[in-house]
Amino acid sequence: MDVMSIARLSTTIAETGTKQDVSMAVLKKAMDSQAASAAALLDALPARQPAPSLPSHLGNRINTTA
Repeated sequence: MDVMSIARLSTTIAETGTKQDVSMAVLKKAMDSQAASAAALLDALPARQPAPSLPSHLGNRINTTA
């Protein structure tokens, strides 16, 4: 290996590291954006309405022969 090959390899490794750092930063931004969108969707859901009062005899027996 000559000096130029070593210098070229070093530059390539440094560029690859920089590209990976940029890719990770973009990925984190995208994930943060999706998390904010999901939170906004959940906040937009209407409030849960309480269940109506059902008669006391409902739900006491299970039909196992059907």
